[in-house]
Amino acid sequence: MSQVPVPRLARGIVVVVLAGFASVYVLAGSPLAIVAFGLQLVYVLRSLRRFRGPWLLVVQALVGYAATLGFGTSVGILGFLGGSLLLTPAWPLAPLVAVSAAVVGPADPAISMVLIALVIYGLTRLIDRVDEMYAARLALALAAAAEERLRIATGLSDGLGRGLAAIADGVRSVVDRPERTSVVDQAVDRPERTSVVDQAVDRPERVAETLGEVVATARRSLADARNAAAGYRATSLAPEMTTARAMLTAAAIETETRVGHSEPLGPAGALLAAVLREVVTEAVRQNTATTCVIETTTADGTVRLRVTHDGARTAEDEGLADLTRQLGAAGGSLTTGLSAEGRLTVDAVLPEGPAEAAEDPGAYRLSVTLLAAVLVGFSIKALLFVPASLMVPAAACLAVIVVMQLRSINGRHMLALALLALLVYLPIPVFGRAWLGAAGFLAGPILLAFPWSVAWPLVGCVMASVAVSAVLLGLPVPLMVNFTASTLVTGLVVYGLLKLAQLVRELQEARQALARAAVVEERLRAARDLHDLLGHSLAAILLKCELARRLDPARARAELVDVLAMTEKAEGDLRVISGARPALSLAAEAESARSVLAAAGIQVELGLAHAELSAEVENVLGTVLREAVTNVLRHSSARHCAITTVVEDGVVRLRVRNDGVRSSEGRPGSAGIGNLTTRLAALDGRLGTERDDDWFELTAQAPSSMHMVG
Repeated sequence: MSQVPVPRLARGIVVVVLAGFASVYVLAGSPLAIVAFGLQLVYVLRSLRRFRGPWLLVVQALVGYAATLGFGTSVGILGFLGGSLLLTPAWPLAPLVAVSAAVVGPADPAISMVLIALVIYGLTRLIDRVDEMYAARLALALAAAAEERLRIATGLSDGLGRGLAAIADGVRSVVDRPERTSVVDQAVDRPERTSVVDQAVDRPERVAETLGEVVATARRSLADARNAAAGYRATSLAPEMTTARAMLTAAAIETETRVGHSEPLGPAGALLAAVLREVVTEAVRQNTATTCVIETTTADGTVRLRVTHDGARTAEDEGLADLTRQLGAAGGSLTTGLSAEGRLTVDAVLPEGPAEAAEDPGAYRLSVTLLAAVLVGFSIKALLFVPASLMVPAAACLAVIVVMQLRSINGRHMLALALLALLVYLPIPVFGRAWLGAAGFLAGPILLAFPWSVAWPLVGCVMASVAVSAVLLGLPVPLMVNFTASTLVTGLVVYGLLKLAQLVRELQEARQALARAAVVEERLRAARDLHDLLGHSLAAILLKCELARRLDPARARAELVDVLAMTEKAEGDLRVISGARPALSLAAEAESARSVLAAAGIQVELGLAHAELSAEVENVLGTVLREAVTNVLRHSSARHCAITTVVEDGVVRLRVRNDGVRSSEGRPGSAGIGNLTTRLAALDGRLGTERDDDWFELTAQAPSSMHMVG
């Protein structure tokens, strides 16, 4: 879309069209047309709206009829009054103005009056609707995000919410075992408890059974959280592209990304993400690539992912074999090729999801209907001067022209424009002066099809050709001037209507794209929070519960007290994912990390040297620490872990360093690393990783206060 705001562009088009109408009557010797034009701007420009009112209609009527009856101006000028009446509650008076025009003047200018009135009414209504749509675009995006957030919250509460409640009830039934052993008494006191609670009596075997069920519930909830996060990410290719860029950059591979698709992609996003992940992982593993280009495009209902890098020895990749079958089953294709320069290109093509219908077709239909009515009106005017014997072929040619004009809404068609030029010029020797007005139908599409630096000289040539044709037909100079000026005015009207129709449709598409982007962002936010917040909490709960099962009752009770606190925190995390504002504390997360790591038998060195941080930085660094601790537990056999913070030159740095790194260390392009990279980038921060023998260090840095971001 144009860089000029859409409402301003729409108003500019309408002002130019109105000026074109007025110029015809000014050239005919009526200075009052300038006054009529100025009065009409009150209905177009926002700054003049305060002058609207009944008195304005009275002044317009005086100007219009003074020009017509007092100065002999064509009755077509009454179209300004008719269009204004149609815009007000006084619209029933508009037909009376049309009747008066028919009585005072001949048919040709009377038809012009009706057409001008319709154009003024339609264009003004369209710019009002454009204003409404443009102003509501953010509200639509916010509503779409809120609806998606509610849907996510409902789904998570139904599944993970119940799982966390079951974990809390089960652990609490063990920690707070009543002295009595009567199941009946317990049921009376706590009728809401499930069978898990009823089983938690003093007998050790029942306690072990209860803990076993709690562990199973925690494990199931953790799997559900990871699956849900993967599901939310799968609709979008954007997160995987972010992760791929971070992964390649970390491997010192120069990376370029070109995004040419719209999100969300749905199932196609998951498959393309898998292809991108496999290709980038292999490029990093080979450790020979120096450049990589990742590109997405859409065409003919398909979305294409193309990855090119210079680090391949062969076009064969066993990891892509299964993906090739999956893309084929989804109606797409996956191909690889190796150039003579040793550059590997992987092309993945999949059908796009079904296109969305226009969410508000009313304004677009109005513009198209108005365009059709005006084109038919101009055609009728032309037919008034065609001999009866030539009426049928003339009407057929005009019908073709009208259809081609309506098709011009969909964009530039050079072949159609050439055919239109033939239909405009070839019939002139046959139909004579009646066909000179058709040149305006060519001027409009020219203005639409070419940049104005090219279009206006071409329109000038069309106007000159009309003037030459009028001279060759022996028309008097005033009539030649009228036809030449009318060519420009008709072209401006056609251009204005076509352009407004395009603007309305583009604005609808832009609003839909904004709403889709808001929904995608909400899904990605939920996926990040599921992985980084709730995933960590559930992993810690599972670890503590499994530890408690192996300890003696006294020590197990202490671990289970921690589990209760973690469960409460996990329920808070779930509320955050459902849309509540997160409120993480880096210090609290560090203490929690110390507890979890110590429970796993890891010696922890904790050294926090940061002062008060902004809430945004606390949230992000707290999330980074959670993910880092989760990776220590999952991807290493660590015995030592150091967690430190330091503030230097207004930048806070968090370091997590651990030993015991396995040779099968997880990919640096994992979902967690990609999430953290995205979060830190939003704060102008960075994430770095370094490996030294069996030691691994993760470093996150961000401005210590948000006022420094910029």
